[in-house]
Amino acid sequence: MALPPPPPPPPTTRKTATAGPPTPSRSHSTSPTPSSSPSSSPDDEEVVQSVVSGALPSYSLESKLGDCKRAASIRREALQRVTGRSLTGLPLDGFDYDSILGQCCEMPVGYVQIPVGIAGPLLLDGSEYSVPMATTEGCLVASTNRGCKAIHLSGGANSVLLKDGMTRAPVVRLPNIERAAQLKFYLEDPHNFDTVSMVFNKSSRFARLQSARCTMSGRSVYIRFCCSTGDAMGMNMVSKGVQNVLDFLQADFPDMDVIAISGNLCSDKKPAAVNWIEGRGKSVVCEAVIKGDVVKKVLKTSVKSLVELNKDKNLVGSAMAGALGGFNAHASNIVSAVYLATGQDPAQNVESSHCITLMESTNEGQDLHVSVTMPCIEVGTVGGGTQLASQSACLNLLGVKGAHKETPGANARRLATIVAGSVLAGELSLMSALAAGQLVKSHMKYNRSSKDVTTHAAAAASS
Repeated sequence: MALPPPPPPPPTTRKTATAGPPTPSRSHSTSPTPSSSPSSSPDDEEVVQSVVSGALPSYSLESKLGDCKRAASIRREALQRVTGRSLTGLPLDGFDYDSILGQCCEMPVGYVQIPVGIAGPLLLDGSEYSVPMATTEGCLVASTNRGCKAIHLSGGANSVLLKDGMTRAPVVRLPNIERAAQLKFYLEDPHNFDTVSMVFNKSSRFARLQSARCTMSGRSVYIRFCCSTGDAMGMNMVSKGVQNVLDFLQADFPDMDVIAISGNLCSDKKPAAVNWIEGRGKSVVCEAVIKGDVVKKVLKTSVKSLVELNKDKNLVGSAMAGALGGFNAHASNIVSAVYLATGQDPAQNVESSHCITLMESTNEGQDLHVSVTMPCIEVGTVGGGTQLASQSACLNLLGVKGAHKETPGANARRLATIVAGSVLAGELSLMSALAAGQLVKSHMKYNRSSKDVTTHAAAAASS
């Protein structure tokens, strides 16, 4: 259908006509005021009615109009009319909708605001980091900040990165178990690894195959590929490499049926023992020795109390619960907040929060040794949400924005250690609050609104 053009520009604005189909224009709105509904022109009104009637699919607005901001505005108004529900309070203006086209989000109607707080400085491996945390949970930033203070006053934390490799595990099926075993033996034969690697690595100048391990279930074979991915989190990169290998294998195994490029042995966005044991993404261990006087003055507890609580809660309690990778107090709180702030995939918080927290007395019982072991921190500093303005700014604050110019992967690896160091701070502070009996008191202070809700309720009822 023919669509009306956008409203004419102001007299001072000039436009040059170009041949070819319309392309999304760069529409950077700077208005800080949240918009509850678009100011529709007569032309926009006609498009809104077409969407409401179903004559024009909502998902096609960007390509039809050639203006991402206008498409979001029209889609928003059509949605309000169809549902009869207002989107007042969900901002529309102040966002670059072109930046998410074909990358981050389809059919946008606005954006959600999440406050970003700063914890730190976190003294880690001799450097200080101000850690951005996007959260709506009161106490979380304040608590992590207290942990950072305790670490800083004790000389800082140290980290080691044990492994760096993203995984993808397709599932294929052969006619019988003999053929399935032949495929397994072929892929795991060291003499074939160079050939398979060469095929895999064609997918990217950063992708480098590290291993391909096979697991059989009947005549099905699950092949867990692991590769380095530079500064990208790497899911797309490893998937392309896997597809290359599967196509290559068809020559020698024409009877191989590819069931799915992901057979869940990867394992992505799900708690899984394979990740806990073998790791996925970045495997990091972080430690600190907290001085006894810091434990007493800053954390308001004792070394003995923390060691005892960690055993009873994080170790025994988690075991009693049948926890899988959850031998910690609240690692996912810190991981989620940092992920949201820095443009990571928030769903990968599931496996990225696998963590075991250990605490023991040291220096003849005077000080506290605390560590976190996190085998699957999945982060990147390029691609996905990392290129959005707000998230990019948070990465820049940490000094890990974009790809490392000299050592591919260095920025992503550094971000992973910062995540682990932040978790260490969060674990230290929450465990101290629990040991001192401060948890409920602090949450009542920081995680409850001070507004008179009865007054607000009465005003709402009378309006």
